[in-house]
Amino acid sequence: MAVSELRVIGLSGFPEVSRGANLAALIAQSIWNANLEVKDKDIFVVAQKIVSKAEGQVLKLADVEPSAKAQRWARDHGKDARLVEVVLRESNRVLRMERGLLIVETQHGFICANAGVDTSNIASGQVTLLPKDSDRSAAQIRQDLEREFGVRLALIVSDTFGRPWREGLVNVALGVSGMTPFIDYRGQKDCFGGELHATQMAVADQLASTAELVMGKTKGVPVALIRGFDYPEGPGEGRQILRSKEKDLFR
Repeated sequence: MAVSELRVIGLSGFPEVSRGANLAALIAQSIWNANLEVKDKDIFVVAQKIVSKAEGQVLKLADVEPSAKAQRWARDHGKDARLVEVVLRESNRVLRMERGLLIVETQHGFICANAGVDTSNIASGQVTLLPKDSDRSAAQIRQDLEREFGVRLALIVSDTFGRPWREGLVNVALGVSGMTPFIDYRGQKDCFGGELHATQMAVADQLASTAELVMGKTKGVPVALIRGFDYPEGPGEGRQILRSKEKDLFR
């Protein structure tokens, strides 16, 4: 029986990323500094935070004028009204606004807390917003890296989300390029010969969570290289993972 093996390598040594930074060049430099070789069908997982910084998706809270709605909710729940205002601006609609939590549908269609607005790993008084189009960001970085290294690659832009009905956070794929985000086993036979009818694995999310094990939140490791996974190639996008409202039993 063939042995399956997956290798996950955290890439460090990145400078503080600012607007206009060439992320592919920074990733390539980290690869060279670590004396690593990039191989065909390697996967890069890139933290959303550095993508947002490079694309200028950063706001100073001092520049935010909170609305009356934001002020009321912030006062009732002990929150910064400016931060609440940013979350509301980044949202298509609010699903839950209670117990100090804001669960929203972002302008991208993600269902998450605080619309992805984040105060961590950023200078005091500033917040990062999600990239405007994480799939486009993933495609650009992947294409730049493929030109640099001359091999086929996949790239995932990842972020940390909570999960309904389960405690704890996991990383998921916001943007995907160079691979389809699913492996579809429907129509195949299981080990007992039965036909699989509903098994569609969200492998892009699984890879994002795997990468988080070496990236962490405090290690200064914003990129991971994953090797050994035979991913399905194709023009996939992270937005394919989003469940439509019509299929959602809880919206």
